[in-house]
Amino acid sequence: MNNDYLLQEIKSISDDVQKKILNAKDKSELLDIYNKYIASNGILSQKKNNILKSKSIVDKKTAILKINSFFDEVKKCFEAQKKSIINAELLKENEDISLPAFDLSVKGINPIHLIREKIIDIFFGMGFKIYHSNDIDDEYYNFTLMNIASNHVSRDMENTFYIDQKLLLCTHTSHAQGRAMEETKGKPLKIISPGKCFRKDDDDLTHSHQFMQIEGLMIDKNINLGNLKAILEIFVKKMFGENRKMRLRNSFFPFTEPSIEMDISCDNCCGVGCYKCKNTGYIEVLGAGIVNPKVLEMNGYNSKVYSGLAFGIGIERIAILKYGIDNIRRFYTNDIRFLKDFKG
Repeated sequence: MNNDYLLQEIKSISDDVQKKILNAKDKSELLDIYNKYIASNGILSQKKNNILKSKSIVDKKTAILKINSFFDEVKKCFEAQKKSIINAELLKENEDISLPAFDLSVKGINPIHLIREKIIDIFFGMGFKIYHSNDIDDEYYNFTLMNIASNHVSRDMENTFYIDQKLLLCTHTSHAQGRAMEETKGKPLKIISPGKCFRKDDDDLTHSHQFMQIEGLMIDKNINLGNLKAILEIFVKKMFGENRKMRLRNSFFPFTEPSIEMDISCDNCCGVGCYKCKNTGYIEVLGAGIVNPKVLEMNGYNSKVYSGLAFGIGIERIAILKYGIDNIRRFYTNDIRFLKDFKG
C-alpha cells in the first residue's frame, strides 16, 4: 500500500465530511458531525493517527503537510456552515437577535490528554506497541501475577475498590503486564499500556481516588538496567527538554528486582535546591525496575533465558510537573477557565 493510496483515502473521507457539513440543517446536526468526524476522538482524527503511524508512510513530513491541509479544508467548511446556520436563525422573526451567537468553538483540551498523547508518541518512536486493557480486572491479574503477597496492605478493602470478592477497580496499570504476557505466551514483548487507576488515596493536593498511568513492559534476552536507563533518559529529554538531568534511586516494588525510582532536576532551581523540590534539587517522577524473575515464571517465561524491564508513569504527575499545576483535582472539574490555556 503506497503513500498516494493512503493520502487519497483520507482525502476521500475529508470530501465526504465536507458534503455532510454543507447538508447540515441546524446547529444540533452540525455539532453531531463535529463530534463524529472532527473531534480528537472522531473518525477523521483517528484515521489521521492511523495513517501517520503506518509503516507504509515513508516521507512522514510530506504526509503530515498534506493531511493537515485536508483538515484545514474541513475546518474552514465547518466554520462557514456554522456562520451560515447562525445567520439564518437570527433572521427568524421569533429570534431575539440581541442574544449571543451559538458558540461551537473548542475551549481547550484537558492537559492529561495532551500529556497522554505525548508520552505515547515518545514510546511509539522507540518501538513500543500500545496494549489496551480494562479498568476492571480480577485480583489474580492485579495482585497475584504481580507478586503482591496475599496479606499485602494494598489488597485490603480500606485501600482498594472491590466490586465483589474477586473483581476490583484496577489499582495500577501493572495488571496489563499479566494480560499481555499471557497472550504473548513466552515470546519477546515490548508494550505500553495506558489506563485508569483507582485507589482510596486522596489525602493531599497531589493524590486522587482516580488517576491515569501508562505502564511500560519490555521482555527479551539480556535486558538489563542499562537498557532501562537509556529508555528513561530518552523519555526525560523528549518530555522535559535536553537540559533536564535524571537520577535513579534504589526502591522496592514486588514486581521488579532490582527496583528504582527516577527523579529529574527541578526546573525552578536547576538542581540547586528550593521550596519546590524540598531543597533536594530533584523531583520524583516515576517508578521502574527489572522484572522480578518470579513474575516472569508465573506468566509463562523462562527467567533463565528472558529478562525484562518495567516502568509506570503517572500522567497527572507529568502534567503537574510540565505545566506547573497546583492541584490534581483541577484535571477533573471540567472548568473551562482552566482548559482555555491548553489548545493542543
